[in-house]
This record gives sequence, structure tokens and C-alpha cells, in this order.
Amino acid sequence: MQTDLRGRNLIGDLDFSKEEVETVLEVAWDLKKKRALGEPHSYLRDKVLAMLFFFSSTRTRGSFEAGMAQLGGHAAFIESRTTQISHGDTEKELGEIFGRYFDGIAIRHVDWGIGNRYLNLVAESSRVPVFNMQCEIYHPFQILADLMTIMEKKGKNLRKRKMVVSWAYASSYLKPISVPQSLILQMPRFGLDVVLAHPPEFRLMPEIMDQARAEAKKFHTGFEVVDNMDEAFKDADIVYAKSWGPLLTTQDPEKGKAIQDRYKNWITDSRRMALAKEDAIYMHPLPADRDVEVTSEVMDGQNSVVFDEAENRLHVQKAVMSLTMR
Repeated sequence: MQTDLRGRNLIGDLDFSKEEVETVLEVAWDLKKKRALGEPHSYLRDKVLAMLFFFSSTRTRGSFEAGMAQLGGHAAFIESRTTQISHGDTEKELGEIFGRYFDGIAIRHVDWGIGNRYLNLVAESSRVPVFNMQCEIYHPFQILADLMTIMEKKGKNLRKRKMVVSWAYASSYLKPISVPQSLILQMPRFGLDVVLAHPPEFRLMPEIMDQARAEAKKFHTGFEVVDNMDEAFKDADIVYAKSWGPLLTTQDPEKGKAIQDRYKNWITDSRRMALAKEDAIYMHPLPADRDVEVTSEVMDGQNSVVFDEAENRLHVQKAVMSLTMR
């Protein structure tokens, strides 16, 4: 177990080493057990977390607020449009001032080319840890919850397990690419052979792809890219299929929607799940476009773990906060 996480930021998935992620998971399982048994675990009594949102949220806001309360502290919800950020407060002011008011700063900012830079600039001026609740490049807490869930369902030894990270069609807005990018960075470190599937226009950032290949090589795991959803699903142990926008092709919403609509057949349904192993689990970070992105039969079926996955957001976030904010 690593014991030197106090004061650390978590902005990108590789900010924590594999051993440090293992520590987070050990603490998360302990906190999950304590929660189930009703045992007090007020490790952050009198601590306060600032939660600054530039983008809407359901699970992220709820799980951070609940988590801080369960740890004996408080989470302050701050919507960016209700602040003076648009009238002069820069990242330096936020880091300096919130770093003096609060014991941790969590930010969700997914604007393309802006969000990740904003988080890092706040972190440069902050005396307290800065947490990425999702930017346009990374979604580290979601992926920690995903990893926790996979280990609960498939065991901690994941070597030779096949995980599909697939694009899926959605009729709503062009979603960020941060979830698939974080998945391909983190999962190879834990023995999973990752197959990334998407239509040509939905490629991920080249630098992230290079890092993912480097992690797969370092940990002797597979990393493959295909453009066929059926091919990807064959013999999979874990299916993680969600939508993301063609943001490296175009940032124009209308053009992006037109591209997206060409691939309405990229849906996770029972036929596709039958291509995977019989005990394959279906994962999604939610919200999903029901019966567009995934059929209700799959999402509510016995192979779906989406609600366990959502619950585990609470536990991994509590673990990271407990280790870094004390």
C-alpha cells in the first residue's frame, strides 16, 4: 500500500501509478464495507470540498456531495455561471482563493481545448488538491469506479480478459471523448486486453493513443483498434459501449450530428451481446440513450452492471479524498 498520497492532485489517469491506484481500490473496498455495516468513517471531519461545475451533472455531483457528508465533511456546489468567473476571476484567482477557503477543489469542465488547461492552471495556484470531475481529455474517477466494478465481477487477476471499448450511436448531444480515452489508458495497466472499436470519424487523440499503446507494451497486454462493432464484441469478457462525438473530425454540432447519424446501427442489443462470452458484463457510465445507444433489454438485463458501476463512483471518490485531503 502506498501512503504518500496526501496533497496530491488527480487530473489525468496516469497521475497515480498502478500501485497508487491499487491503494485507492483497497481503501474504496474498506469504505464500501464500512458503509454497508453502518460503521462511522469520518476521516474528513471539518474538511470542505469546493465543487465547481461548468457542465451539468447527476452522478458526479450526487456522489461527491454524499461522499463528503459520509466522511464527516461538507461539499459546496458552485455553478460557474453564478460566480464572477465570466467577469474577471482567472484560474490563478480560483486556485489561490479557493485553495485558502477549501481543503480540496473539484472541477468539471469539458469544453474542447479549454477544460484540462483550466484544471491544471487552477492546480498550479492551489495549495490544496485539485480533482478532475471530468474534462475534455480525462474522466479519472469514472474509470476508477469502472476498474473497481470489473474486479468485483471478474476477480482481481484480469490478465487475458478481453475488454471492448466501443463507440455507440446516441441521438443526443456530441458527448466528450474523455471516458474512452481514460479507459484505454488505465485498463491495460491491470492486465486487460483492450479492443477499441469506432467508425473512422470518431478517432481519439493521437497522443492518448500513443500513451495507451505504451501502457499496453509496458504491462504486456493487448491493444487493438477495429472499425467493426460485431468484430469487437466477439468473445469479450467486458463490453463498455457508449457514444462520443467526432471531435477530432469536427467541433461543429450540426456537422457532427450529421456524421453521427450515419451510424445508427451501432447499438448494443441482445444480438451483439450474444457475440460476447455468456458471462460478459455490460458497462456504461450513464446517462445512456435508452433504445438508441443500448436496448433496455441489455441495460436492464442480468449481464448489466451499470448501477453497481454508478455506486462505485461514491466509494472510489471517498477513497481518493480520504487519502489526499487529510
